[in-house]
Amino acid sequence: MLNERRAEVRAALAHFVDTPLTPHLTEHASRDPWPELAALFARTVRDVPAYAAFLRQRGVDVTSVRSLADFSRLPLATKRDYVQAFPLAQRCRDGELQSCDMLAFSSGSTGEPTVWPRSLRDELAIAWRFEQIFHDSFEADQKRTLAVVCFPLGTWVGGLFTTACCRHLASKGYPLTVVAPGNNKAEILRVVRALGGDFEQVVLLGYPPFVKEVIDLGRGEGIDWARLAIKLVFAGEVFSEAWRTLVAERAGMTRPLRDSAAMYGTADAGVLGVETPLSIAIRRFLSTRPEATHALFGESRLPTLVQYDPHQRYFEVHERTLLFSGDNGVPLIRYHISDDGGVYSHAELISRLRALGFDAEAEARLDGTRGIHALPFVYVFGRSHFALSYYGANVFPEMIALALEQADTSPFVTGKFVMQLLDQHLNVAIELAGREDEGLRERVASAVRASLLRLNSEFAHYVPAERQHPIVTLHPPGDPTYFPVGVKHRYSR
Repeated sequence: MLNERRAEVRAALAHFVDTPLTPHLTEHASRDPWPELAALFARTVRDVPAYAAFLRQRGVDVTSVRSLADFSRLPLATKRDYVQAFPLAQRCRDGELQSCDMLAFSSGSTGEPTVWPRSLRDELAIAWRFEQIFHDSFEADQKRTLAVVCFPLGTWVGGLFTTACCRHLASKGYPLTVVAPGNNKAEILRVVRALGGDFEQVVLLGYPPFVKEVIDLGRGEGIDWARLAIKLVFAGEVFSEAWRTLVAERAGMTRPLRDSAAMYGTADAGVLGVETPLSIAIRRFLSTRPEATHALFGESRLPTLVQYDPHQRYFEVHERTLLFSGDNGVPLIRYHISDDGGVYSHAELISRLRALGFDAEAEARLDGTRGIHALPFVYVFGRSHFALSYYGANVFPEMIALALEQADTSPFVTGKFVMQLLDQHLNVAIELAGREDEGLRERVASAVRASLLRLNSEFAHYVPAERQHPIVTLHPPGDPTYFPVGVKHRYSR
């Protein structure tokens, strides 16, 4: 067993280190994913006791799964019916937790935290997604790069996983140095001051609102982010293109398609897809066109849009929510993650955009040729249970966030807020960036109402006019009731 595992790790390392990114993605974009998906299904049935039992309980004849159509009729695996129904070891390969060498916990934002094990080869599969950003957007194969990990360190998946994947890029030959101060702002700025000048670019990786706070704090303390050629990698939250533009202005970034990128990931299976210059070009085109956005995605609010490798994470859609299948410490087949969204083939989305008068590939190539891959797209609105139902209208956090990104509000707030329904009224608690500005409360309330009326036809038609103006409260940074330090922020209650 030990020699077998050594051989698996050696093979995975050799493949990752010796295979250049571009031909790897080009091959995956042109090849049918079904053979690898079929092999994953067969391995999981054979090697994972919990999944074999899960199928037996539902009367599934595994020998009948011979095509993608057969695969699409397999029962959905959910957290309740699969993850919580079987012991952890039984969900691992060979029924042994020891087959993995690292444990992480989900954030627990929807309940009790869940343990997710992984091994080195699982990290290497995800390291390709980091390489897409560092190679295609940041050209980090050619530039001395300092990667500053700003995700919390500990049992949570973000910090240590990100650190490991960045180190795997360094092992591939990238001139990349990793430092992990975690979500300690003073330590992040100390690291940047001490080391940033020794590199050609500095990359901050963290949750969007936290990274923005670091940039704002650094500006206030005299850090010249533009001189450091700052780049940003985000994960964990949906943000608008207005927010990206705002942060870029404050950080002195001038290439909106290539200076930042978001990752779509889960604790369950790591990074599932990443923003590319192509997907960002599409998103920026749609950001001021709610009608076109609705035509493409079924809603006027702008989703996260990423590209994914179907040979490593295969997506499906079930009743407008996402499923994925992929190998990991806990292999998952047709796993339902409760994220609202959908998928597009590369050809279909590009074609539909051309019908709207936008050549996305030509736009992306105006700022460089890297990162234009014919990979499929997945779009993500987030989880519907983070929305509030207000007089029958769904109010989503990103609609509120847009209001805080306006020129007359953004300098005075951090971007964090909590929306909740109190006494049959929409209440929004806002975190201040510093002292309260005169008239800010009313400006924010008016901006929130305007954003909801523009983006949410349900809100405009269902909510009585006298209830459309939200009640806004302003709170100091780190307020323990709404904005406790050191935990993942939740935007709705």
